[in-house]
Amino acid sequence: MVMLSPFSAVRPKADFVQQIASVPYDVVSTTEAKEIVKDNPLSFLHVTRPEVDFPDDKSIPSEKVYEKAKENLNKLLEDGYLVTEEKPSFYLYRLKWGGHIQTAVVGCSSVDDYDNDLIKKHEKTRVDKEKDRTQLMLKLKAQTGPVFLTYRGIPEISSFVQDHMENNDPIYNFQAEDTVCHTVWRIKEI
Repeated sequence: MVMLSPFSAVRPKADFVQQIASVPYDVVSTTEAKEIVKDNPLSFLHVTRPEVDFPDDKSIPSEKVYEKAKENLNKLLEDGYLVTEEKPSFYLYRLKWGGHIQTAVVGCSSVDDYDNDLIKKHEKTRVDKEKDRTQLMLKLKAQTGPVFLTYRGIPEISSFVQDHMENNDPIYNFQAEDTVCHTVWRIKEI
């Protein structure tokens, strides 16, 4: 059986969530990412795509890029834009775009479950991208983006999720520039 466990999130303070929230690192080119961050020093793309902070005209060694990511993450923490949850928690994350709504339970899963085929692989990933993201995570000692998994519906989970969203205030609720509405709840007790 695949296990999902709570984690102590490092997340934006609510006042800064719209400035820090960013598109996934792999949906924009370096040029597009540079354009997105040019007037936003808080964008999380400075952490997930730190090459945006280097000049275009030269090749930068990957170790320098990973060091810049760590520096950028540390600055967000030191300047108080990010907070670290003291107690591990699960989260609910709802995306709404037009008439489409998608809700996720957010937690940690094991790479071993993936490697041992307990989690069905749904796409082929490029080895160079896997290595790049692994090196970034090792340098940061953090995972910077979600990995999406699905599961067959379980009525008890669906009921719990619906009840929690209806009876608790979200920690974030905002619309991004791309018109996707993002709502996040922290599950303090299970």
